[in-house]
Amino acid sequence: MLELEKVNMSYGDLQVLWDVSFEVREGEIVVLVGANGAGKSSILKTISGLQTPTSGSVIFNGISLKDVTPDEVIKKGVVHVPEARRLFNEMTVEENLIMGSLHGEAKEKRYETMEECYELFPKLKERRKQLAGTLSGGEQQMVAIARGMMSRPKLLMLDEPSLGLAPVLVQEIFEFIKGVNHQGITILLVEQNVQSTLTFCHRAYVLENGRVVLSGSGTELLNNEHVREAYLGI
Repeated sequence: MLELEKVNMSYGDLQVLWDVSFEVREGEIVVLVGANGAGKSSILKTISGLQTPTSGSVIFNGISLKDVTPDEVIKKGVVHVPEARRLFNEMTVEENLIMGSLHGEAKEKRYETMEECYELFPKLKERRKQLAGTLSGGEQQMVAIARGMMSRPKLLMLDEPSLGLAPVLVQEIFEFIKGVNHQGITILLVEQNVQSTLTFCHRAYVLENGRVVLSGSGTELLNNEHVREAYLGI
């Protein structure tokens, strides 16, 4: 579904991605693992059109995403849920969801998709008329994921969805992510909670200093000596 081939990307004179290559297959949950500054978020921004690679290719369902604008990337079925949620705090939960469905099929099927989101996130139906800025951190993350789903994505990219949440809420969010995947949506997940994500992902890639240094199934990486020492403290 998604293939990156030798992608390099810079912020001005600072190069942050070096020959990054990986793939995401339809129906998978793929995790990008790495420390802060490893380049994980930069990869998502490059895929979604927020940053332009200096070289290399980004192919989605056989179509190049290079020089494609972010709104067109969304229309092609790639949706990016950014770090820190980025909700419209002075709008209600329902208004935030509507903002995720402003094009084509997503607009036509807006209320059908909204009901699907409410089935997955029952709390949001209870809070649908509540201002997003008054919700708890976990509820806000649910809104962010649901808003992404409102665009009816084929590939949903999630950047640090567990950031700042209590452990019990982290596990709840991970269960919701698995539920989204079970609905047929492919997931590309950036997450620092390595132990948990490697237990439920299909495959993972380890990034260090802007380079992919390891890849494999979740189980393989959980048993990898470098991963255990560097990311699990074992």
